[in-house]
Amino acid sequence: MELKGSAARVQAALDQAGLTLTVREFPASTRTAKDAAAAIGCEVAAIAKSLIFRAEESDRAVLIVASGANRVDETRVSQHLGETLGRADARFVRERTGFAIGGVPPCGHANPSVVLLDEDLFQLDEIWAAAGTPNAVFRLTPKELQELTGGAVIRVRPG
Repeated sequence: MELKGSAARVQAALDQAGLTLTVREFPASTRTAKDAAAAIGCEVAAIAKSLIFRAEESDRAVLIVASGANRVDETRVSQHLGETLGRADARFVRERTGFAIGGVPPCGHANPSVVLLDEDLFQLDEIWAAAGTPNAVFRLTPKELQELTGGAVIRVRPG
């Protein structure tokens, strides 16, 4: 089946990066980490959820790719960035990434973001990331995620 729209843009970004990764579309929603894990048949922790925040002082987009099992400690991330991390509304996310909330991939964004990767993802052999729509994902390794995004690996969860 041929990919269309945002999922096709993500596949093109993966191809351009030189990685042999394939976007897969599911009949069930993969919008949340829990939904994605159920559709794929994996643990919630193996879902690499892409969360966009706004760095308040610089107005930069900050992409945090976190394990689906983790909450992001915004204070911890703010300390790492050296500026306050704020919520990004749907308009900000779409303008900065080119994707709607619920399908934001870790790559192929319209504008560059600061990228931070959850260190807990690196305990897993394979992970699944959103691919541009609420029912499209792709499988990759944490190493491939870092290669694809150039993101810094940090602890994002509380504690």
